[in-house]
Amino acid sequence: MKKRTLGFLEIWNMSFGFLGIQFGFALQGTSMTRIFQTLGAAPDEIPMLWIAAPLTGLLVQPIIGYMSDRTWSERWGRRKPYFLIGAVLSTMALFFMPYSPVLWVAAGLLWILDASINISMEPFRALVADKLPESQRSYGFVMQALIIGIGTWIASSLPEIVSYFGISNSADSGVLPMSVKLSFAIGAFVFLGSILYTVITTTEYPPEDMEAFKKEKAKKNQFIPDILNNIGNMPLTMKKLGLIQFFSWFAFFTMWSMANPALTEHVFKTPAPVETAYDMTIPAQAEAFNVVNTAFQESSNAIGSAMGVYGLSSMAFALLLVFYTSRKNINRKYVHMASLILGGLGFVLMNYTSPENLKWCFALIGFAWGSILSMPYAMLSSSVDPKKMGMFMGIFNMFIVIPQIIAALGGINFISGLLGDDAINAMTVAGISLIIAGLCNLLITNKNAITYQAEEI
Repeated sequence: MKKRTLGFLEIWNMSFGFLGIQFGFALQGTSMTRIFQTLGAAPDEIPMLWIAAPLTGLLVQPIIGYMSDRTWSERWGRRKPYFLIGAVLSTMALFFMPYSPVLWVAAGLLWILDASINISMEPFRALVADKLPESQRSYGFVMQALIIGIGTWIASSLPEIVSYFGISNSADSGVLPMSVKLSFAIGAFVFLGSILYTVITTTEYPPEDMEAFKKEKAKKNQFIPDILNNIGNMPLTMKKLGLIQFFSWFAFFTMWSMANPALTEHVFKTPAPVETAYDMTIPAQAEAFNVVNTAFQESSNAIGSAMGVYGLSSMAFALLLVFYTSRKNINRKYVHMASLILGGLGFVLMNYTSPENLKWCFALIGFAWGSILSMPYAMLSSSVDPKKMGMFMGIFNMFIVIPQIIAALGGINFISGLLGDDAINAMTVAGISLIIAGLCNLLITNKNAITYQAEEI
């Protein structure tokens, strides 16, 4: 079936739901470690507490991809039912997360939140390939990256924004400040609203051959054999992209899980207080704890705001690519390589920065983030069977979650420990990993993946 070329507004509408998805991911990325620390987690315990995120992605995305490939409703379409289910569950998890009374509740809610976000996210990737002709794929994925950048910037800055309007950053021991609670409530509202907007404004193409689709759907469920068969027969380009993804996502998982302890300690000099070091029954000790804890919470707000800059720079980067790719082809391979190397340098420079200049480190990281969210998917979509796009997008997620699982199970602690005991070493490890990911782009040789050429079709 020949797909028509879509205009800017149509591509914007079909991608807008990613604003909410990224609100969820950005609040998770900037605040989960802070929540864990507030509830008493030590820095070396934090990566393991984050393991829920990659494990749920590993399990949920291939399943949802497989199911959405086999779904069709005249009223709801193919991918949109999964957008809605994930949005409702994510909204509830976001709202309750900052009210977690103890560490295990926060860790459990992270499992629910990440699984729910993944239910919505994977079909969005497949929707671009479903709706757009090959010549617009880069444009579509870059548009998603643009909207993700907007979401990252705003959501990461929310605690500092609401505190600017007088919402308190102070709280009792083991309790999240109201600035965090309100930020998560806003994120929950944006998540549901933006998904509903895409569902209302976007239509989907029916299966190309409806009779063949119905026969395939009527077959006995072969989910596990199909997944294993497609993993064993994935295209060579997909395997090479997987290597790039491995090092890229090891770096970003390290940032999300360890940036708060690393930067509050090394850059702001306000590490999280250890409650057992204070006798809370003595008023002077309790007051001293409150002063130190408030300083930690305020520094955490500032770090979240600085992290938001990587969303802003990724947005600017994606905007440039949107204008360019709407008219001309790009060399995806070299764009991705240069972007990842710039991001790696941003991590390394955190060793030498000040609180005032931290945002520039994250600005460099934003180039990598904007590219990670678009270029690999554009290259992949030109390399796989379009009839199995949802499944392959789900399988491709393995190359995102496996490095995160390795990082959570001790990879971060082990590698950064080789450099010393300081928490900032985790950011150095992230930088080295991202530079390696950039150089791995030299392995990509498939011409259609590198630069789509209309005359080849």
